[in-house]
Amino acid sequence: MMNYLKMAYRNLGRHRRRSVLSALALGLGTALLMFIAAFFEGEMRGSMETTLRLNTGHLQVTNASYDPDKLSVAWEYLIENPSQSAAKIEALEQVKAATPRLVTSGIVSVRDESAGVQIMGIDPASPANDPYRTLVAGEFLAAEDRSGILIGLPLAESLGLQVGDSLQLLVNTSDGIVDEQPFTIRGIFTTGTSAYDKGIVFLPLAKAQVFSGAMERASYIFVMLNDREQADAVAAAIQGQNYRIRTWTEMNQLLVLVNDFSNAYLTVINLIVLGVTATVIVNTLLMSVFERTREIGILSAIGMKGSQIITLFLVEATLLGTAGITFGSLVGWAVSAYLAKVGVFFGDLGISGEMLLEDRIYPILTLESAINLIVTAFIITVLASLYPARMASRMEPVEALHSAQ
Repeated sequence: MMNYLKMAYRNLGRHRRRSVLSALALGLGTALLMFIAAFFEGEMRGSMETTLRLNTGHLQVTNASYDPDKLSVAWEYLIENPSQSAAKIEALEQVKAATPRLVTSGIVSVRDESAGVQIMGIDPASPANDPYRTLVAGEFLAAEDRSGILIGLPLAESLGLQVGDSLQLLVNTSDGIVDEQPFTIRGIFTTGTSAYDKGIVFLPLAKAQVFSGAMERASYIFVMLNDREQADAVAAAIQGQNYRIRTWTEMNQLLVLVNDFSNAYLTVINLIVLGVTATVIVNTLLMSVFERTREIGILSAIGMKGSQIITLFLVEATLLGTAGITFGSLVGWAVSAYLAKVGVFFGDLGISGEMLLEDRIYPILTLESAINLIVTAFIITVLASLYPARMASRMEPVEALHSAQ
């Protein structure tokens, strides 16, 4: 084997520039695939975590007749005494936080400008509301505040609002009429998700209940678990008549489906990029076969078997693959590690609702993804070299020597 390595190294060194460019092409392909795998992983994980933290939680407990798409605050759709029910749920060992929330639609109006928003009444003391505590100005809401409102940074910028400014808030009440009240901006928050921040405002739960006419009722109980995989077990443990309990998989079917399909997309992309780089390797070895026809004829004439010629070309492909994939792996890891810290900024992509994406995506390169890519790239490189290796092994010594003259 050592002789094969020496001969393969010498042969690759004859055309050093071509060998380096071939290894570089394979390396760049490997690096690109590593970054794509890290980007997909970061995008899907980030989207899932953001959607769960901001929008759905791990569980939602609602009235059996509640329709989340209508945002109605009519009493027959709401949960009565939600704080008492939330406290019982939060007492469960698997539950991290459980808090009532009241959600309705409304309009923010200031001067001659207005914007449609979702109004959410929250318990300011609950840790489930920590994602909204990142403030760019002002302070967070207090439970007893009856005139304060918390708005997102994109909404504040679009309406030219600052902390201390007043705005008019219109709300659809439980009686089916529209009420309007002035509020003072206590704070401006950011979750890093512009599509979400620009369409929602927060009020203390007690104020939202009185303002909307819901009184001692809430739209749902928002539940965060210590481990989201326990959602089904916790849902089974929650008892109550007229309750409807939905897990995060039920509430995020589109996101779960996209996550499942992302693996298929990634496999197709991998095969395309590796196919292109494998073509470069095949082309390099084919050129080597045509240039070394006389040498192959001499080796065959002195007794070198076809299997030994195949082995020689496979060793050359192995050396090229090892150099290129090692280089590409280091570059792919370094780029992914750097971008995992600073993120890739996309801004507001306009995606909201069932699937939230932060403005900045942080790639995550897992050890499993890296190993799979390295092994796949190496196998494809060796398989791609079989064709030129078999071509060289089938050359007849006399014909090879004659054609080379």
